[in-house]
Amino acid sequence: MKAPAARNVPALLQALRDEEFTGTVRVSGSPGGTIHLRNGLVGAIETPGAPTATSALLTTGRIDDGAWLTACATEPDADRLGAHLVTAGLIGAAELEVVCTAAVHDGAFAMSLGAADGWETGDREPTLVASPGVEPRVLTDEVARRVGLLGRAGATAGERARSRPEAVGASGHRGAAALEGHRTGPWLPPRLRQLLDAVNGRRTPRDLAFALGRGLYAVMLDLDRLEAQGLIRREARTAPGDRPSTAPRVIPGNAGADAPFGGPLPRRRPGGGTRSGERAEKAER
Repeated sequence: MKAPAARNVPALLQALRDEEFTGTVRVSGSPGGTIHLRNGLVGAIETPGAPTATSALLTTGRIDDGAWLTACATEPDADRLGAHLVTAGLIGAAELEVVCTAAVHDGAFAMSLGAADGWETGDREPTLVASPGVEPRVLTDEVARRVGLLGRAGATAGERARSRPEAVGASGHRGAAALEGHRTGPWLPPRLRQLLDAVNGRRTPRDLAFALGRGLYAVMLDLDRLEAQGLIRREARTAPGDRPSTAPRVIPGNAGADAPFGGPLPRRRPGGGTRSGERAEKAER
């Protein structure tokens, strides 16, 4: 179908919601990505900037590789894969919904950290989707909240996403000595200690999210906590040093669009998106 005229991706998604569109929106840019819609609701987002629900389930071992491959062979239509996973007893329906919804929020957040060059709509592509999906306006409100929260410490959320944190010991030393120092330092909950163990001065928050199977936003929040305790330090890297986007390029007809999920949109409705965003945020931790 021909994409509705829109000034940015959020406005486009809202127009597609009104049309109850089922299909994909491919956004070019950095990081770019593919947004999967079902009846106008956002069911999944695939972007190089953040792990998908599939990645989260497999990386953490919530579902083992063998069981996953068997499930995919039994149910080749990925849109119906979630229901099959539940029926097979591999995961509960409520847990799966939370994981998939959290991945949608995280993917939208990751895309908001870069600029969109353009977009194009396409047919439905089967994928593991949240059911029933996320309202575009709710998603936009939640992304704006997250970007604003992470930007309160002086640097923008995008700048923080490009940093490469490294461990700092109690005496201020970096590197391997610091890792030994933090093990005898202040007590940390398991998720923070696991994150600190993964910090090496080369990985960006995105790298850490993929390595741990956690949401990008949750990782960035926890890096702030570690930095506040003096356990890590980080320096922002410039964009040219980052990985190039693997998002598909599109025709230049929509060039000049605002960053995904950025720009002015209809005002937040009272209570809109807060509860959904909180559930997603807890699932990403």
